Amino acid sequence: MRKHNSDRILLGIVAILILSGFFILASAFLGPAAKKVEIFYAALSKQILIGLVGGGALFFIASRIPYHFWRKISIPLFLASFLLTALVFYPQLGVMHGGARRWLRIGFLFFQPSEVLKFGFLVYLSSWMASHKERVASLKYGLAPFLIITALVAGLLFKEPNMSALIVIGIIAVALFFIAGGRFKQIAIMVLIGAGLIFLAAQTKPYIKERLNVFLNPDYDPQGQSYQLKQSLIAFGSGGIFGRGFGMGVQKFNYLPEPTGDSIFAIIGEEFGFIGTSFLIFLFLLFMFRGFLIAIRSPDNFGRLLGSGIVILIITQSFMNMASMLGVFPLTGLPLPFISQGGSALVMVLLESGVLLNISRYRK
Repeated sequence: MRKHNSDRILLGIVAILILSGFFILASAFLGPAAKKVEIFYAALSKQILIGLVGGGALFFIASRIPYHFWRKISIPLFLASFLLTALVFYPQLGVMHGGARRWLRIGFLFFQPSEVLKFGFLVYLSSWMASHKERVASLKYGLAPFLIITALVAGLLFKEPNMSALIVIGIIAVALFFIAGGRFKQIAIMVLIGAGLIFLAAQTKPYIKERLNVFLNPDYDPQGQSYQLKQSLIAFGSGGIFGRGFGMGVQKFNYLPEPTGDSIFAIIGEEFGFIGTSFLIFLFLLFMFRGFLIAIRSPDNFGRLLGSGIVILIITQSFMNMASMLGVFPLTGLPLPFISQGGSALVMVLLESGVLLNISRYRK
C-alpha cells in the first residue's frame, strides 16, 4: 500500500480539542481547589503527566505504527484487556467507589480498565468481522459467535456494574455488525434485546432505575437523584449566549457535582455560553465527518471497520456525555473525551486517535 501524509485536518481537530480541554479543565479545577489549593496543582500536574505527556507519546507512536499491527495482536489484546477488567473483582487490586468496582490500583497506577477493554474489544471485533466478510450475516458463522463474544463482555461490565461502558460497547458492536454486512432484521432484534436487558437491569440495579426516573421526570427528587441535572441546567441557563467568561463560572464551587469529570460540559456552558458549547459540538461533528471519510477511504475492510469503530467510540461517548448534562439522555457518568479529568480516559482517546491518523496515511 502506498503511504500518504497523515490527515492534517484530523490532526488539527485533535490538537484544538486537547488544547481547549486543558484550559477548560484548569478552570474547572478551581472549584475543588477552593477548599485546598494543593488540589489544583496536584490534579493538573497529574493530568499533564499521565494524560497529555503519556497520551501524547502513545498518540505519536500509534500514528506511526501501520494499523495492520493491531490486527496481528487483536486476540491477545482483547484477552489481556478482558482479564485486566476482570481484576477489579480481586480485592487487593480492585477499588470500590460509588457502589461499583470499576477501578484498579496496581502500584502507583490507578486507572479504569474498561477504557482499555473498549479498545481491545473494538480491535478484535474489527479483525474478526474483516476475516468473515460475507459470512457475518449468517447465523452459525456470524450472528451466533458475535452475540456470544458481546455477551461475555457485557456480562463482565454488568457485574461491576458499569452500565455506561456497557451501552457504549453495545452501540459499537451493533454499528460494526451493520457496517460489516449485518441485516436490518438482525439489527432490530439486537436493539430490542438491548432495550429489554436495560429494563431488566433497572429492576435489579436500583441506581439505574433512579437515573431513568430522573430522565423521565427531571423534577424527581431535586435534592437527591436529580440534583446534578438541576445544577447542570442552572449552569447552562446562567451562561446564556456568550457565557460568564473563562474562569468566571460559579457552579463549580460546591454546587455542581464532579465539575472536572462528567459535569465539565456544564462548566463550558456556563463560562462560554451557547456559542462555546456549539463550537465544541461542531468540533466533534467535524471529527466524526473526517473520521468516517478516513474509514471509507481505507484500502481494506479491516481499516474501514477499525476506523469506523474508533469514530463511533469517541463520538458516542462525547454525545452521551453532553446529552446527559442537558437532560436529553439519562445520566451516565461518562467523561467527555479530550476534556474531562481522567488520565486513563485521555490516554486511550489519544491512542485511538493516533490509530485513526495512521489509517489516513493509507487512504485510497
